[in-house]
Amino acid sequence: MEVYTTNSRSHVVGKTLDPKQLWENALVDIELSISKANFSTWFKDTHVVKQEEGVVYVGVPNQFVKDWLSTKYHKFILKTLRGFSDGVRGLEYVIARDRRKQKEESLKTLTPLSELPFDFNINKSDNLNPRYTFDTFVVGPFNNLAYAAAQAIIQKPGIAYNPFFIYGGTGRGKTHLMQAIGNHIKKTSPSKKVYYMTSEKFAVDYMNSLQENKMNQFKEKYRVYDVFIMDDVQFFSKTEKTQEELFHLFNALYDNNKQIVFSSDKHPNYIQNIDERLKSRFAAGMVADIAEPDYESRVAILQAKASHNNFVLEKSIVEHLAENIQGNIRELEGVLNSIICQTQLKGKTLDLLEVKNLIRDTSRPKKLISVKDVIKKVADFYEIDESNIYEKTRRKEVVRPRQIIMYLLREDFRVSYPTIGQKLGGRDHTTVIHSCEKMRNEIKLNSTLTEELEQIRALLK
Repeated sequence: MEVYTTNSRSHVVGKTLDPKQLWENALVDIELSISKANFSTWFKDTHVVKQEEGVVYVGVPNQFVKDWLSTKYHKFILKTLRGFSDGVRGLEYVIARDRRKQKEESLKTLTPLSELPFDFNINKSDNLNPRYTFDTFVVGPFNNLAYAAAQAIIQKPGIAYNPFFIYGGTGRGKTHLMQAIGNHIKKTSPSKKVYYMTSEKFAVDYMNSLQENKMNQFKEKYRVYDVFIMDDVQFFSKTEKTQEELFHLFNALYDNNKQIVFSSDKHPNYIQNIDERLKSRFAAGMVADIAEPDYESRVAILQAKASHNNFVLEKSIVEHLAENIQGNIRELEGVLNSIICQTQLKGKTLDLLEVKNLIRDTSRPKKLISVKDVIKKVADFYEIDESNIYEKTRRKEVVRPRQIIMYLLREDFRVSYPTIGQKLGGRDHTTVIHSCEKMRNEIKLNSTLTEELEQIRALLK
């Protein structure tokens, strides 16, 4: 065993240290090398999660610390670790609480952190996260059509509902359902090749291949998959060449009965600046929306996610959360995680008043929508110039969007009739009343108009 000295501290080379001892030794050196304030701020609540294939995974308390260590201290930390073990090849940061501290702080009813999944569990060969399964997917009236279609697909991939297009607002479980399809097929049919990716990753891959003259490899790369899953296709808007490559990939997969799954924040017919032939292929199989979860579904989601973490929520707390946090499953889960965290820290169950205070302190503030915001969103949706809304014109392509703006301002935001008229080019309030009444009557008979209103409301949220 060779011993050498650096900065008056002895380092051991050739000896294999367990990950915990390795990190503790590194922390001693780090603490002596930086200010006390910096060490306390950035390193005090860190711990080693595991060491695997030469990569040390360091647990950090939140995203802010993760980003800071990655950009400001990464090379320094890596060099320090290698000073104690020449087997260290890499360093990764994961958001995770210290298992030892958690055991000291948490109640016995809580799931140990060691049993909870971390980001590094994502399979890099297919990008699937194993925690996204049908077992953890809560089904309710808001998503039962999409769920039923997914169940049919896993029975007959490539035959039933191909392609499958899921749309809905942010945080409603689209990614969960898509990946559940992939994980199930991967588990039940190991020979099938499954791949999940975002539209952004596809676009970046395309641009890199173009610059490196590797377009042939790019064209063949995704054609080998039996199940191809792409998230957030609305971001293909205005990317003509990338859309063309997706169009050809779609045809190649579809012609060979390969299952294709897409997601977007809106119905394919309402994605702006997408080639019509691509839109028609998006909608050629099954299109299903995931709506805003109703109250009963929000209750079920909270109970299911609490149960998954072996955590008990009082009925009054569940009801309060379901009543006050609407529309976004991700936000529900975030508040629940905060409650679990606070319960661990305090070592006792939170009462309703404490939960109310927690929601007030941690929930994101509601975005205020101005009249101008509504006008812009509707104008963009119908692909007309915003300035046309204010003009004294009776052109049909302008009148309908203007009436919809009036209707939404009145029905959804309770803006007075005179104010609406004033904001939309100084129109008389009786004109606004007439337009709103016309919309109310037409909605009862026109399903297309109802669909358009839902899409616009989703954009406003």
